[in-house]
Formats: sequence, structure tokens, C-alpha cells
Amino acid sequence: MATREELDITWGERIKQFENFYSTHHSVIFGRNEFYDIIVIGSGPAGYTAAVYAARAMLKPILVYGIEQGGQMSTTTDVENYPGFADVIQGPWLMEQMRDQAKAVGTELIEDHVSSLNLKSSPFEAVGDSGQKYTADTIIISTGAQARWLNLKSEQEFRGFGVSACATCDGFFFKDKEVAVVGGGNAAVEEAMFLTKFATKVKLIHRRDQLRAEKLLQKKLMDNKKIEIIWDTVVEDVLGDKEPKNVKGLKIKNVKTNKVSEIKIDGLFIAIGHDPATSLVKGQLDMDKEGYVITKPDSTITNIPGVFAAGDVKDKIFRQAVTAAGMGCMAALEAEKFLSH
Repeated sequence: MATREELDITWGERIKQFENFYSTHHSVIFGRNEFYDIIVIGSGPAGYTAAVYAARAMLKPILVYGIEQGGQMSTTTDVENYPGFADVIQGPWLMEQMRDQAKAVGTELIEDHVSSLNLKSSPFEAVGDSGQKYTADTIIISTGAQARWLNLKSEQEFRGFGVSACATCDGFFFKDKEVAVVGGGNAAVEEAMFLTKFATKVKLIHRRDQLRAEKLLQKKLMDNKKIEIIWDTVVEDVLGDKEPKNVKGLKIKNVKTNKVSEIKIDGLFIAIGHDPATSLVKGQLDMDKEGYVITKPDSTITNIPGVFAAGDVKDKIFRQAVTAAGMGCMAALEAEKFLSH
């Protein structure tokens, strides 16, 4: 028979075991509601940079990321325009480095898609698909934006191997080659003109018989002898080699005559717009007509005190990794200032 002393030890161990079990599993059993100083939602350059600066400010941030960890950069191949790297680097590798840095300085990384966010009162509450609740005094929205695509199987197959949605990022790789741009708005016209710095020929493919771009931009486009406009036409297929992967041409169709033909090109740039990932904050944060979050000038401060927006979720002009990272830094510093008051 056990002595009283042995029983006390046994019960003490059992209580300790229960406490350990409870601390590990109570979120699953009861639905955990953790409180933080700051929550960063999104894991692109803006999100990771915000997390780094917040952690260095001793704010103990968490960064919640969904399926596409690293954002658009995770699907970008060669990167030559991010400062600090003399050699070409890969987008996914750069995102891994940013993630590791954020973790190293004290950020807690949580894989959980935030499905709802309540910004009506502070502290703010985010709920993940896991059922876990995250509560914080400040929120940084860095959910990014996605380029619109043509939704062609071949387009996705050659994405990063001749098909791109960013001339600023990838135009250099098409020096002395022929490329095509799809679109008819300001972005498409600007991309086409930018690409003439590198390409010998740029073919602008538009499904209508007139452009939607500003008249001044249209005039500059028409005056550029390197640019050819293919009217009333859509892309039906991207043609190319499988090994090694590279684009060789396009199958196009005239929407008025239904005539199908093929053209030779070395690269295809899609410029039919971007969609900011702002559904999470729709009806809560002020947005423009295109769905981008509106912030104060030269700031990441939104219309709700304590909520900040950084990166492509608010930037429809530059859309670069380096500018997104800069805005992530701004958001963290502005959040720190907010919390100190």
C-alpha cells in the first residue's frame, strides 16, 4: 500500500500531467482565444518585413499565413531587381529567407487561413479555418493581390517560363526578342511601352477594336514603331517546348471573323488587371472602386485606428517586392507607435 508521501507525489505528477495536456490541447477541446500585441495577416514581402520589425520592437507578433505562403513571389522564378543580390535569385528562395529571418527574431508563424476578421471593436478578433481565435490590439493586413490570368491550361504551364504578369520584373529577360502583351487598359499600354526597352518587337493583343487606356498613353503607344496592335483578338493557346520549357508562339482568334492563326513570340505578358485580396475586410475598411484598401497619404494607417495595410493590398501602382517590404516596415513602426500611446 502506498504511503501518504508517495500518494502526494503521484497526485502531484498527475496534476502536472493534466496541466501539460490542458495547455497543449485545450485549444482543440474548447477553441483557443489567444491575445497578442500584433497580428500580421499575409506572408509576402510586406508581411514578413512587418513581422521582422514588430519582433525587433519586442511586440511578440504572430504571422498567420494560408496556403500560398510567400504570396506572388513564391511563383516568381528569376529575381534580379531585389537589392542586395548581385546574382540572380529565385522568388521562392527569397521568401524562405524572409520567413526564416522573421522566425529567428521572434515571430510566431502560424499556418491557418484567416476566414473572418472583426474590426468593429478593439481588441480585434480574427478566426482561422482551424476554429482558433486570435485577438490583438493591432492588425496588419498584408494579404496582397493576384494578377488576373486568361485561365488557359498552357498559360499556367508556361508561367515563369515565358509567361509573366509583370514586365518590370521580367522584361529584361527578353532582350532582343519578340513578345506579346494581352490587355487594353493603362497597365497593358504601359507594359507594352516598357518592354520596347528590351524587345525588338511588342505585339499588343486586345479583344476589342479600341483601347481603354488614357488618350495620352494611346498616342505614345501609336507613335512607338516597335509596337504592333492586333485588334479584336483573344489568345486561345500558348505554344512552346516542354524540355526545356520556353514559349515559342501563340494561337490567336479574331472574335469578329473567328479566324484562328498562330504568331511567333518568345514571351507573353498578361496585363488584364489585378485583384486585391481584400474580401476579408470588405465593408469594414475604406476601399477604392477597385477594391484596394485606402490609407492615409505616405502611411499604412487605415480608417480604423489600430489597423494597418501594407503591400499590394493597398498598392496598385508599383506592385514590387521591394516597395511591399518597405510598406511592411512602415506598418510595423506605425503599429508600434500606436501601441505606445
